[in-house]
Amino acid sequence: MVDPVLGTGPDAVQLRFRDDPVADGAQVTVDSFLEQEDASAVRIEPGDDARALLPHLARLQLVEVNFPVFGDGRGYSAARLLREHGYTGEIRAVGDVGVDQIAHMRRCGFDAFAPDKPLDEADVAAALARFPAVYQPTTDGAVPIWTLRHG
Repeated sequence: MVDPVLGTGPDAVQLRFRDDPVADGAQVTVDSFLEQEDASAVRIEPGDDARALLPHLARLQLVEVNFPVFGDGRGYSAARLLREHGYTGEIRAVGDVGVDQIAHMRRCGFDAFAPDKPLDEADVAAALARFPAVYQPTTDGAVPIWTLRHG
């Protein structure tokens, strides 16, 4: 399910591919999250090690991954790592997120987006529909085309 714009201002969620209620909580840094027992939302910055969160996945409701600049792809690995270790909560991409990244981010496990600049909904739909087949396995469960061809 894709929800339209959910809120306004910086960090407003523009796209959300989930049916559950929007996680609402103060996001803290990874270091602060690890020091607090009641935190349920965390924001991963470039350079943070998402592996530190693995023992705490059960209490996480929201993981925001910050993309401060377009060329910084470290957040893709953080999302993939969390999904591969069983995290089912919301993973939200925030910051310099462009329409050409949405399909790749979805494949890595992102299911919500709060870009710095609003994305055109028609462009997002076109980007998500552009490549109906995938070539590599990842966290989204899509079957790679080589498996479809060769069983």
